[in-house]
Amino acid sequence: MGVPLISSPPFLTLFLFSFMMLCLSPQHALASITRHYKFDIKLQNVTRLCQTKSIVTVNGQFPGPRIVAREGDQLLIKVINHVQNNISIHWHGIRQLRTGWADGPAYVTQCPIQTGHSYVYNFTIVGQRGTLWWHAHISWLRSTVYGPLIILPKLGVPYPFTKPYKAVPIIFGEWWNADPEAVISQALQTGGGPNVSDAYTLNGLPGPLYNCSAKDAFKLKVEAGKTYLLRLINAALNDELFFSIANHTLQVVEADAVYVKPFETHTILIAPGQTTNVLLKTKPSFPNATFFLTARPYVTGLGTFDNSTVAGILEYEFPPNTKTLKMKKLPLFKPDLPALNDTSFATKFNDKLRSLNNAPFPANVPQKVDKHFFFTVGLGTNPCSQHNQTCQGPNGTMFAASINNISFAMPNTALLQSHFSGQSNGVYTPDFPTNPIIPFNYTGAPPNDTMVSNGTKLVVLPFNTSVELVMQDTSILGAESHPLHLHGFNFFVVGQGFGNFDRNKDPAKFNLVDPVERNTVGVPSGGWVAIRFLADNPGVWFMHCHLEIHTSWGLKMAWVVLDGKLPNQKLLPPPADLPKC
Repeated sequence: MGVPLISSPPFLTLFLFSFMMLCLSPQHALASITRHYKFDIKLQNVTRLCQTKSIVTVNGQFPGPRIVAREGDQLLIKVINHVQNNISIHWHGIRQLRTGWADGPAYVTQCPIQTGHSYVYNFTIVGQRGTLWWHAHISWLRSTVYGPLIILPKLGVPYPFTKPYKAVPIIFGEWWNADPEAVISQALQTGGGPNVSDAYTLNGLPGPLYNCSAKDAFKLKVEAGKTYLLRLINAALNDELFFSIANHTLQVVEADAVYVKPFETHTILIAPGQTTNVLLKTKPSFPNATFFLTARPYVTGLGTFDNSTVAGILEYEFPPNTKTLKMKKLPLFKPDLPALNDTSFATKFNDKLRSLNNAPFPANVPQKVDKHFFFTVGLGTNPCSQHNQTCQGPNGTMFAASINNISFAMPNTALLQSHFSGQSNGVYTPDFPTNPIIPFNYTGAPPNDTMVSNGTKLVVLPFNTSVELVMQDTSILGAESHPLHLHGFNFFVVGQGFGNFDRNKDPAKFNLVDPVERNTVGVPSGGWVAIRFLADNPGVWFMHCHLEIHTSWGLKMAWVVLDGKLPNQKLLPPPADLPKC
């Protein structure tokens, strides 16, 4: 016999109905969660190009583990250092709203994690979704310490493009047979350029175009008639790369974890630090072939570079109920990549990138500018560190790099700690020049004096300052492209061009409607790029060239954004386990 139903009073029925609706409401269903990760920094023997060596890794993996979260999630990532090197980890592209203590660049937002010590990076992903990545941010350790950071949209929120059948991260790297720490150490001691890498890699593998690497190839296995989302990440230290898949078209849908107006291309240009999501629509039926996916550098400078090509293989799954063929018998198609110095292609590709700028994903470009900055970027020289010594840089000097002729000198304590404690005296000065101290013909005949000055100077901005920054390449030691990365912010690329920036004419051509929104942008070789951003994130934020050798030579600086007046506009206090110097 069943239990008799008892009628409920109207107010109780209403309460139960409201409670059920609350439990089923989107806000409840989309509640964020806390995700825990553990990173053990340890040595691992790895064999590439027929040579085995010990490398610094996370959890013994190369590349490192994949981090997956959803927009709105909190991440707690405990990093434990078991190696002799100091370590710090940067979560590249995460805005770190008020949580600059978790940003990661050594001696900027934290002192490095020393041997036997640990630190918990604690941050929440606010208003971001897409493909980012993480990497070591001290010396050249990011040559082996890196991995994907994938942010999924909130549950129930669709992509603004075709839903992919599968998503595949593809991370480009650079491999040295020697110890990269020894490579950069030697370069800084001699003042010359560093030895170039021995190979490029796809997901850690060099592929069949290198000696002794036929079996060390990344294979992308696909089914016919499906759409795949390829999450491309350039983790190479010193090279922008062209990437293509033979006989296939790619549709670009995202750059630096921001959706873009989709466009089709056969080749992608991706600079170190940048990420690009593309849709790969496979052929409708089994093609009776395999296809190379290859990458090689886009080169603009005069120095030596690794001109090799990394290759992976696109393989189609055999259709069911067919006699299995041997892959060796299938023809292999190779893509045609642009010439190594094809600046025309690079320019046209970058011009195609545009923000979606629709209701769900607006392009909030600052229309009014509070502060204008003009930064020259490029190479220069320093005198030899010891008298009567000849260095291997130009005319017996040491290579240096600078912004507005200041080669940034890293302090011995973290800039953010100095700022937060109000003890910046002796650590940095707040007088970074807003314009070049001595104007010259930046892309014309180089000046006779190539020496740079050295110092730890920062720009200080009041909270919510709208900034326009023009970055101008210089030809002092030869024009060269520079991928500049700004920590703590996304910015809008409102204009770019070649030659010297003209303050009277060029701003009239700025795109203030749907410019691409990025965290890393290439300053064109022999040209300039203009960006705008809103300084709405209090803290100290690093900006540097993502060509690691240029950062090592001093092409870097930092911005201080002061606290706002409201509680939610102030930098949070430092965590108790913040590493000490």
